[in-house]
Amino acid sequence: MTVTMRAVTVFLLSALLPLSCSHGQDPFAWLYGPQSQRFGSLQADTTGGCPDECDCPPSFPVAMYCDGRGLTAMPTIPSRVKYLYLQNNAITAVSDSALVNATNLVWLMMHHNQLTSDAIGKKAFMQLQGLERLYLQHNNLTGFPSNLPRTLRDLRINHNKIEKVTAADLEGMDNLTILYLHDNAVTDMGTSLKALKSLTLLDISSNKLTKVPEALPENLHQLYLESNSIDSLPDGFLGRFTQLQYVRMAHNQLTDKGIPANTFNVTGLVELDLSYNKLERIPPVSTTLQHLYMQANHIKEFTLGSFCSVVDVTNFSKLQTLRLDGNEISRQDIPTESTLCLRLASSIEV
Repeated sequence: MTVTMRAVTVFLLSALLPLSCSHGQDPFAWLYGPQSQRFGSLQADTTGGCPDECDCPPSFPVAMYCDGRGLTAMPTIPSRVKYLYLQNNAITAVSDSALVNATNLVWLMMHHNQLTSDAIGKKAFMQLQGLERLYLQHNNLTGFPSNLPRTLRDLRINHNKIEKVTAADLEGMDNLTILYLHDNAVTDMGTSLKALKSLTLLDISSNKLTKVPEALPENLHQLYLESNSIDSLPDGFLGRFTQLQYVRMAHNQLTDKGIPANTFNVTGLVELDLSYNKLERIPPVSTTLQHLYMQANHIKEFTLGSFCSVVDVTNFSKLQTLRLDGNEISRQDIPTESTLCLRLASSIEV
């Protein structure tokens, strides 16, 4: 460094020091001080408007956490918020204007509150044109809220008091892939599921259904119907589902008479649960099935033909789990040839 440059540097520092000393501050403190000192103005911008009863982390300004705060009413929601957590409160109503500023919402978590259908405005969700995930489980709803966003991908409305589902409730929901509707009081679904072209998981267990809903979506991967009062299945029940892997129908009223021939003899199924029904025979199943649960029925004989019509080196059942306990057969009823047919079964419980 030249003598001239050194002189300039000393002059600049000497000019700054008196100014800083007069305020008792280090003029360069902003360089190595806390981040809040360096970027305080930016943080103020992102946290502005956050309700006192909620948290809006500066590091994640598009989220607002209001869960478990004892809230009885909806807080004011800044327009920037995309992820809103309101679960585990005592909120009783959502007015038409409660979400008017929250047009950017992607997730809305309102499970475990005290919402009733009458207290949700018909236009409450209408402005949420980008909403993908809506959790309303564990409330006191007797029906689906009106005008739910057609952008929804994941809708959880289980553990409520819903008795009926209409076509209008789910109309236009082409993007919905997950629907949890279990633990309600649904007796009829009509053709409400017909529009759900993208649905892969449907859980309508623990309701009051007496028959399988009509027009089930063809892209289903998982179908849960247990704990209803279904006593029979329609012809071709599973024939058109090319991607269905898991079917659970435990705790129903199924009888042999109510199951058409070869209903479950379809390729693709991985798991089939028919436990706690009134079956007296093992229905024929596909050789590709891996897990079969038939416990607590009235099965009186072990029919090997239900698993293998032909047995050789290349033709055998892929079954790994078979439960037959709680029926009217014993291990002595299992023929010795079953070791060839069921060669992959790690355990057979009788």
